[in-house]
Amino acid sequence: MKVQVAKWGNSTAVRLPTAVVKQLGLRPGMALEVTVDDGGVRLSADSAAQSARRPQPLTLDWIVSEMRRLGSAEEPETLGWGGDVGAEIVDDDTAR
Repeated sequence: MKVQVAKWGNSTAVRLPTAVVKQLGLRPGMALEVTVDDGGVRLSADSAAQSARRPQPLTLDWIVSEMRRLGSAEEPETLGWGGDVGAEIVDDDTAR
């Protein structure tokens, strides 16, 4: 199977065919080990790294834990929506 070396931003890249990606269970963001020997290149995935990088289910608990893990420097800016206006006004202590 032949693939072409291409320019990708400031990097050089090789695109893997979909059949190869599916067969090996690769996903974007997964780390691969690159080995060069006898004029050839070998890409291999560590099985421990593969299982560690499996996507987590998207739950509120997971989102909060990731937010805490990344720290406040990565926290998105809190938006000020302004005061209540119109029919959405709720008359209780938490709305003030």
